[in-house]
Amino acid sequence: METESLLIKLCLQAATDNLHAVEKWRRQRRSLERLPSHLAESLILRLVRRRLMFPSLLEVFKNTLEKIDLSGQTSVDLEWMAYLGAFPHLQSLNLAGCPKISSSAIWPLAGMKNLKMLNLSRCPKITDSGIKHLLSIPTLEELSISQTGVTSEGVLLLRSLKNLTMLDLGGLSVTDLALCSLQVLTKLQYLDLWGSEISNKGASVLGMFPNLIFLNLAWTKVSKLPVLSSVECLNMSNCTTHSIFEGHGDKVWLRKLILTGATIEDISEALTYVDTSSLSLLDVSNSSLQEFCFLSCLVALEYLDLSSCPFIDEFVQIITYIGAKLKFLNLSNTRVTSAGVSVLVGRVPKLETILLSNTPTDDFAISHLSAMPSLKVINLTGTNVKGQIQQLGFGQDAVQSLAELQNLSCLEMLYLENTQLRDASLSPISKLHELNHLHLGGPLTDISLCLFSSIQNLIHLSLHDAVLTGPGLNSFKPPSNLKVLDLSGCWLLTKDDLLLFCRRYPLIELKHELYHFVPSEQSISKHLSPSGVATKTGPSKKKERTLLVSPTMLKKDEFIDQRLKYSREELLALQHSSVSLVAFDNGNLIPELQ
Repeated sequence: METESLLIKLCLQAATDNLHAVEKWRRQRRSLERLPSHLAESLILRLVRRRLMFPSLLEVFKNTLEKIDLSGQTSVDLEWMAYLGAFPHLQSLNLAGCPKISSSAIWPLAGMKNLKMLNLSRCPKITDSGIKHLLSIPTLEELSISQTGVTSEGVLLLRSLKNLTMLDLGGLSVTDLALCSLQVLTKLQYLDLWGSEISNKGASVLGMFPNLIFLNLAWTKVSKLPVLSSVECLNMSNCTTHSIFEGHGDKVWLRKLILTGATIEDISEALTYVDTSSLSLLDVSNSSLQEFCFLSCLVALEYLDLSSCPFIDEFVQIITYIGAKLKFLNLSNTRVTSAGVSVLVGRVPKLETILLSNTPTDDFAISHLSAMPSLKVINLTGTNVKGQIQQLGFGQDAVQSLAELQNLSCLEMLYLENTQLRDASLSPISKLHELNHLHLGGPLTDISLCLFSSIQNLIHLSLHDAVLTGPGLNSFKPPSNLKVLDLSGCWLLTKDDLLLFCRRYPLIELKHELYHFVPSEQSISKHLSPSGVATKTGPSKKKERTLLVSPTMLKKDEFIDQRLKYSREELLALQHSSVSLVAFDNGNLIPELQ
């Protein structure tokens, strides 16, 4: 499978290398007609990214393409739609965030026979007139028009699309009257109404959607919901919540409940009609909750977010009652201390992620976390962690607290930014061989950077606001799997230091205020190729002489020293050339004829 994937990548790279390559295969219509749909989509997207795609080229994919994601593409316009509208097998079209897509631009989509999914979210030029073009597409099952220019009048028109199962109207001024008109859409399973003008009166008709599974009412005036027996996921973030599913009959079996930023007068009363024993996800972050005893009934909980709530150590005991299935726990921006973390030891056997950022926890919390064997992600950013625990008694050496993390064989991500860590306490991290994401920050030096060369599975390394130097970065040998190096805030580094690193390791994305380097597709494909000469840990001699930073990545007024392209011997040979470069003219080199 890996070999097949490699072969496909190399073929796609060759097909999108330049305009000449495109012209060679575009005439092979018979071969293109047999191209699988997912490969056709990949080929189009690569052409778009490399700015080799033009509307008329779409014609060669007419009989193969079934799905295309063009979200965020600024070049997609009416001409593109003229071609896509004629694709007989197109089933899914994502145009979210395409600024040139307007109501008139989507007119060619009218009457399409097989289109099932259309995403027009964040296309502000889509208005009520554009909705009229969609009414002749009876096959539509999923429609997203959030954050567009559609009004309630346009929403009223949607009632004729009887096959809709998913409808995203987020950010639109949907009124109670408009919602009532949609009652005929009885196949709806997903309905997003965040930021609308829906009130309790309008919410009363939601019971007319018998198949509704997902409902988003965030940022609305809805405070009371009627019985919605089919709903499994409910989002009432930033609402004033009084009661959920109030009515007669059995309690509603709800799987996910999101109340981020909600004002909740009495949580027990609000959940009276909910079968809380079925909840697997609860997010009450930044809400008005003051008491948490209700948590003891949520025995099926796997995901719990209590961040930015007045949660203290005394409440942690409640979590132990429901910890058997818990996999994700967010206690960031709470008042939980290391003592509170100790209460969880042995009571959350399946916990994989724990977030404790901006809490008063310290190094003792690390000792307690090391006794939770399933942990994969730990976030201790903004805590009092120093990396050392001072032993009682005169003359006793401090114990390195991070060494305890070696007990966590599954640990993959570790966040320790804005702590009190120093170079001397970081050596145990170099032994966390399964770690793939490491985020640190503060007055760390070149010594710390060199430590991380031995973490061979490391994919993403962040060292923010560190005291790194050019020689230190130059001596750093990145782990073989490293893809991203984030050095934001490392103020001693110069642009030359960063450029040198990018030339040596062209497959690593480098982030810094002075320079952001993203590996080119050509560099990646050469690395993937069995015959490729570029490697991640060290380029060959031939590649050392080549400028691997694409000139298009640099600012217009920057100068690239062309001598970097040549070896010392080649430069000496050029001394006797009949043409030498001697001057600039508006940034361009002027040859002087001799």
